Amino acid sequence: MVGSLDLLPRELVSKILSRLPVKLLLRCKCVCKSWFDIITDPHFATNHYVVYNNIEEVEEEELLVIRRPFLSGLKTYISLLSWDPKEPKGSVSSEILNPPYDYDSDHKYWTEIMGPCNGIYFLEGNPNVMMNPSLREFKALPESQFTTPRGTYSFTDYSGFGFDPKTNDFKVVVIKDLWLKETDERKPGYWTAELFSLNSNSWRKLEDDAVLPLPFEIWGSSRVYTYVNHCCHWWSYVSNSVDRRKMQSTRDLVLAFNHVNECFRKIELPRIRYSREEEFATLVPFEGTIGVIVYPVRGTEKVLDVWIMKDYWNDESWVKLYSVGPVMVVYKLVGFYGSDRFLWKDSNERLVMYGSESKEMRDLEVYGKYDSLRAARYTQSLVSLHRGNEFPHQFVSCCLVPDPLLNQTDTDLISFL
Repeated sequence: MVGSLDLLPRELVSKILSRLPVKLLLRCKCVCKSWFDIITDPHFATNHYVVYNNIEEVEEEELLVIRRPFLSGLKTYISLLSWDPKEPKGSVSSEILNPPYDYDSDHKYWTEIMGPCNGIYFLEGNPNVMMNPSLREFKALPESQFTTPRGTYSFTDYSGFGFDPKTNDFKVVVIKDLWLKETDERKPGYWTAELFSLNSNSWRKLEDDAVLPLPFEIWGSSRVYTYVNHCCHWWSYVSNSVDRRKMQSTRDLVLAFNHVNECFRKIELPRIRYSREEEFATLVPFEGTIGVIVYPVRGTEKVLDVWIMKDYWNDESWVKLYSVGPVMVVYKLVGFYGSDRFLWKDSNERLVMYGSESKEMRDLEVYGKYDSLRAARYTQSLVSLHRGNEFPHQFVSCCLVPDPLLNQTDTDLISFL
């Protein structure tokens, strides 16, 4: 039987295998040498990621979610949710990606999830982590040894995650704000930047001040991973007067970082919101470009305005694409699935999905305390994080276990504790 498998054309075998999930492919590596050679070929891994994750008729859809379900402690759960898209009222399955003991405590936590980028995810927190859930790979990044300029210190980090196809390297860029030690005041408009390279397993300063288009300020890390054209993005602004608290004295913009050229860029926007106190604005990715979703802060019925940059390289190409709603019982956007489905944290801190075309709301049956819910589409990938230069304690394996907290109430969680 094995001999006859070797007689099949390699191209045909590759096409068939590229439509199989990673779990099954890992078993197929043991069938025969020719299959092993195909599956372990980096070119096949790249092709499989594109083919498998774009199959139109899928049996289930999946999300990767981070959350802190308990009122006390910072312990973060990494959950893999799945459901049948053909059953709008069907149940949701959940498994916990269980990190090794050294990373499974209240002292190890994550606040943001970025990805997928070729199936790799970045978790911002303590420690910063890259992982491939499909291969159960979990890599803790080394801490940066760089210090801020003399007379300053940093209070807040804003991270961006991406891939450089020229060097086959996953990179993390971190922008740090600067505070004056002498007066303990924020030094407005000025930042420092560092870059982590997976290939070198090390950090380096982005030294040239010209790479940061100063001055600017960052509203906060985007809850939706917005990685387009090898660029990551932050929702930012510039101040037009001394009093930066007033909306009329600020101008929204987008800050972008190109992971190939390692340079920053300011993207100008039209006035798409009129009050930061009354309206949220969240960056989202579209096919080949970026968009912004604007919605009210208050109320249980919200209308969403969706703006898109029609030409990513033209700052004057922003248009309002469409409006959605009013949508009932939504609080804050935490994710964006495909091109028309919104992931929300509702007023009860539960994760829900709303389809703008189907007008259907799906309860995803998990929730997180203290604004800890973050979600990203889960994609399967054979791309490995192994580079051969990591220390043993940095690169570990994790496992999937059943989620004991799926669809639990507050009373259930208290009894669980």
